[in-house]
Amino acid sequence: MKAPKSLIPGDLISIVAPAKSIEAGYVEYAVEVLNKKGYRTKVSQHCLGQYNYYSGTDEERRLDFQEALDNPEVKAILCARGGYGSIRIFDLLNWDEFKNSPKWILGFSDVTVFHHIIHSFRIQSIHSTMPLNFRNNSVEAIESMFSAINGSLFKVTCAPSKRNINGTSKGVLVGGNLSIIYSLLSSDYCYDFTNKILFIEDLSEQYYHIDRMIHALKKAGIFDKIRGLIVGGMTDLQDTKVPFGMNAYEIILEHVTGLDIPVSFDFPCGHIDDNRAMILGSEVLFQVSDLSVELAYV
Repeated sequence: MKAPKSLIPGDLISIVAPAKSIEAGYVEYAVEVLNKKGYRTKVSQHCLGQYNYYSGTDEERRLDFQEALDNPEVKAILCARGGYGSIRIFDLLNWDEFKNSPKWILGFSDVTVFHHIIHSFRIQSIHSTMPLNFRNNSVEAIESMFSAINGSLFKVTCAPSKRNINGTSKGVLVGGNLSIIYSLLSSDYCYDFTNKILFIEDLSEQYYHIDRMIHALKKAGIFDKIRGLIVGGMTDLQDTKVPFGMNAYEIILEHVTGLDIPVSFDFPCGHIDDNRAMILGSEVLFQVSDLSVELAYV
């Protein structure tokens, strides 16, 4: 997997909104944070616009993203927020210039759509926080994002969960939002899960829908292919009026227990304040023990 060039102070970061609309204050605050780190910023033309649910029409959002992809001065593209909408434009983009001169693309949630297509090019990308969340993020979340784009070595550690399955494994990191991974399983851009370390996270889903998606991953043979599973934030999940009878942890464990792979729950990534950067396409060492959980880039 090819890694885009690391950024240095003075490099230009473009902020684009490929999905839901975003209020100006979030972007203005992000610009301040980026500038204080020594980076120049460019807010795309339609980033602060609104067209129904979105920041602009499909064509306006496509134009903004295409300009950022093709502009040789832009060294990284930071998506302003998720929501919904990336799927409507990602295969309308011309990726030729990006493939010739890769640049970091950052974001999570709905941005998992872009991580899929970038991974199909065998290029790395960064699952990280976005301007919508900067104000509430932990220091570690913000700093890990900067470490990822500037090439600094870092690792993510967290306290173990009693639900974890201990073990050590090495593989290439893939993953992101579970709903997006599920929705792209039959597409040309589906991840190759063979010998990968997979991480998943999700927001505001009902337990039965989590069960449906995990069943789909199992039926697709994914759990038999991966070398490790990381479960990040499963945030604001909902039960049905008649209780489903299992929570997210129990649903996932039902399918992965006995597979002889390390599994970690409550990992610091996803729709949580402590949303650490994850470099997709990078080789990692994943270690789960009774004392700690560690994800290190190797």
